[in-house]
Amino acid sequence: MCTKYVSPDDAAIERYWEIRPGQSWPAREMFPRAPGPFIRRIANVAEASRECLVGQWGLIPSFAKEARVSYSTFNARFEELSVKPSYKVPWARAQRCIIPATSFDEPNWESGRNVWWRFTRRDGAPWGLAGLWNAWIDRATGEVHESYTMLTVNADEHPLMRRMHKPDPKYGPDEQDKRSVVAVELADVDLWLNGKPEDVRHFVAPPSMDVIEGAPVASGR
Repeated sequence: MCTKYVSPDDAAIERYWEIRPGQSWPAREMFPRAPGPFIRRIANVAEASRECLVGQWGLIPSFAKEARVSYSTFNARFEELSVKPSYKVPWARAQRCIIPATSFDEPNWESGRNVWWRFTRRDGAPWGLAGLWNAWIDRATGEVHESYTMLTVNADEHPLMRRMHKPDPKYGPDEQDKRSVVAVELADVDLWLNGKPEDVRHFVAPPSMDVIEGAPVASGR
């Protein structure tokens, strides 16, 4: 799972995705439950169109009784989207989104301790990470709370991402479920936001080794 990433500023989002966020957010370094930008299609518009909103990183399910849920919803396993109560409705409604990121961090435990690694794109462009969004309405006040979750996929066969995360002692070396974020390339953005589930499944995978590069985070960064 991913618990930390760095968000581009609004000007970088506008340059790359040709859409400017309608709101600001307080920090570029993103942690679960912090407000951050996400891109989604505009509802009830015939042609492909996009808007960039700011919402909580941690999806608030429609059935939640309050905006702050007690369990983790900042990462969602792609393989479970259609069955998990928190995600199956947004997935069925095609509430897919793009999460802009300059970089994301993952823990490496090969030394026996946690060493954070930072992952960027080789071409210097920002990441467009795959996500789901939801709008939760406070029944008492009518206030709308936007939120999103970041999708993850199995990375056991990925040369780089399979090295991340602490091994689960309950399972052997060949039984681990290593996870990775999903990168949506710029040419696939409109398909991801507007396509049917069967149209997007084929590119739900860890980032290609031709695209991703990573290294331990230098001390003090």
